[in-house]
Amino acid sequence: MVGVAKRDKHRNLQSAFSYIRSQISAFSFPHSEKNPRFSGEMANEAKPCPCDIGDKIEYGGLGEEVQIEHIKAYVVKPPASEKAIIVIQDIFGWQLPNTRYMADMLSANGYIAICPDFFVGKEPWSPSHDWSTFQQWLEDKKPTDIKKEVDVVLRYLKEQCGAKHIGVVGFCWGGVATHYIALQYQEIKAGVSVYGIVREREDRFDLKSPTLFIFAENDAVIPLDQVTTLETRLKEKCTADFQVKIFPKQTHGFVHRKREDINPDDKPYIEEARTDMINWLNKYM
Repeated sequence: MVGVAKRDKHRNLQSAFSYIRSQISAFSFPHSEKNPRFSGEMANEAKPCPCDIGDKIEYGGLGEEVQIEHIKAYVVKPPASEKAIIVIQDIFGWQLPNTRYMADMLSANGYIAICPDFFVGKEPWSPSHDWSTFQQWLEDKKPTDIKKEVDVVLRYLKEQCGAKHIGVVGFCWGGVATHYIALQYQEIKAGVSVYGIVREREDRFDLKSPTLFIFAENDAVIPLDQVTTLETRLKEKCTADFQVKIFPKQTHGFVHRKREDINPDDKPYIEEARTDMINWLNKYM
């Protein structure tokens, strides 16, 4: 019976992924090679951005944009759910179609998904920007300086959406923010930090909620020695459940900024990482 249950669960996940893909079949999906304006190589020849925007997609999403106090957010809801996921953007902002695709995928798996504008109206990073100016751009967009916005979103989910169980998923910049939230909020039931690490806090190994960390083996932004250190110190200090998983041959952004349909060699890793994300959330929520 256990084996049957596992097979059914896997089929349900695949069905959810197929559902999302079917909903976006009417949209065009320009690949970065065909549309160089989407490529990180456009950043600057001398200082190219190592955080490639990848396969940006033309995708409108299945949800809606709402105003929540001082911030805007993209929200997508299943027919009925008391479980919600805060989906945290990468450096390219809350309106990146790839991130909304992830939010819709979570909703197809039974979660209210909300992707707030954690930059609060400030301009997101662009592939056309000079990477040498990145630290200056980041100065007023610290992923560890988001408590006010997190509190607003939590209040909205509880009071307006009826959410009783809340988790967090974040990518790149949002992966760091997810790690930060896991250190600060006991009420968060589960977190999935996708290629992101809090580096500067003394308490960065004291997780308050179960957290899955997903990394890429060939990540130009996060060296593997940082991942190894994270896992070692978590084993020494962390009392909450956690997992650190490195995907071979993958690069930064592979989970949400690579299209599995046009990257056949990467497809198994992309789908495995997304399934791991869903399974982690389902386990703890």
